[in-house]
Amino acid sequence: MASAVEDTIRGIVGKGVEVVSGINRRLQDDKAEHRFLGGIHAPLHDERTLTDLAVTGTIPPELSGRYVRIGPNPFKPDPRGYHWFIGDGMVHGLRLKDGKAAWYRNRYIRSKKLEGVGGPEAAPGPRRSNHDTVNTNVIRLGGKTLALVEAGSYPVELSDELESIAYSDFGGSLKGPFTAHPHEDRRTGELHAITYDGMTQDRVWHVVVGTDGTVRREQPIAVTHGPSIHDSTITDRYVLVFDLPVTFSMKTLIGGANFPYRWNPEHQARVGLLPREGGSDDVIWCDVEPCYVFHVANSFDRADGKVVVDVDVYDTMFDGDGEGPSGKPRGFERWVIDPVARTVDRQTIDAAPQEFPRPDERFFGQDYRYAWAIGLPEAETTFLGEQPLYRHDLQTGERTAHDFGPGKVPGEFVFVPRGADAPEGEGWVMGYVIDTVNETTDLVILNAGDMAAEPVARVHIPHRVPPGFHGNWLAD
Repeated sequence: MASAVEDTIRGIVGKGVEVVSGINRRLQDDKAEHRFLGGIHAPLHDERTLTDLAVTGTIPPELSGRYVRIGPNPFKPDPRGYHWFIGDGMVHGLRLKDGKAAWYRNRYIRSKKLEGVGGPEAAPGPRRSNHDTVNTNVIRLGGKTLALVEAGSYPVELSDELESIAYSDFGGSLKGPFTAHPHEDRRTGELHAITYDGMTQDRVWHVVVGTDGTVRREQPIAVTHGPSIHDSTITDRYVLVFDLPVTFSMKTLIGGANFPYRWNPEHQARVGLLPREGGSDDVIWCDVEPCYVFHVANSFDRADGKVVVDVDVYDTMFDGDGEGPSGKPRGFERWVIDPVARTVDRQTIDAAPQEFPRPDERFFGQDYRYAWAIGLPEAETTFLGEQPLYRHDLQTGERTAHDFGPGKVPGEFVFVPRGADAPEGEGWVMGYVIDTVNETTDLVILNAGDMAAEPVARVHIPHRVPPGFHGNWLAD
């Protein structure tokens, strides 16, 4: 970790840059249109609790728990320097039990930043910095519900009713940044993550959270240019580090951007294979053609020693207007990584643009058969649209799809097994779908094995839930 002197210097430089950035941001047009502040992305302005929700179809009685998803919902929208990834966090949840939809709730994540602009009183707990917005994922760890974000704030513990309880540094054991995408090792129950910090360009960290809810490892890994690493993944032998050409941009920050990451063609794209307990010098770096990856479907070790990882890929990312994702989507690929030759063989599974790949999480880090992903529009600046949900059978190569119909915009769908011992892929997939004509939203539940069939159930929410990022089914 950095010495106290390094931290002091970085703090002084950072504050000066933030002052200049703020000045340049205020000079921008505060009335300008922004593609992630209007239309389906227009934020909600209140917190709601709804009961007696209408349902079409039949909610499977096995589904007892909460479906939760989080995303950006700026309390006081301002287009100046705004990027979709930095809006105030709001979590949306539906409680299902006994074949009924008991409630819907949406709640702000109660940050100091939110309170500072007139929002609800901030939740207690430790902060890493003034940037305490949390808006990217919701998971369960040790019986607690946690809201997460990358590259900055500590997680936030939520109540069963989605109220912010407190910010958490895992009992003081987390010293650096955390991530929105920790992955559970199903053999040990530990969470593994690759984390980064916006003002630290020369290292990222491998962080491991034990089953007792405390951090047992924060291993620095040397990098250059400050890469933005949204996701990582694991196999039995390795943690994979995606060091790709989206990096910190001081020029962009000084210019007034709140999200200072841009496509950097000068940065060598590579994937690192970090042995589970290895150090920075043990990483096996394998160069890959320039591209970007937000999300991993799954990864595993092959018997021949090679590593397989399935990813949704972009030729470029953040090379446009700076308002949100802007880059050319490439499709769903399988990368076969040879740690001896240090090569990456990129194989196309499906050339159709797609995002938010999810497997049956019980098989994460292992050889697997099924993955689900949302289709993306071809346009480089339209991140979500009227696209289908795909299911990939990675044994047969078959792709099946569910079309939600005209005017329907789906977000991430998550897989829920029928039971703890159900075969892989036997269960349901669920997610929010916006009806752009009626400005409403459905929680759509599909039979995971029959994508062409009509939904098993649709829970009707009488307002639009703005597109968000990630969530999960939190079973009772």
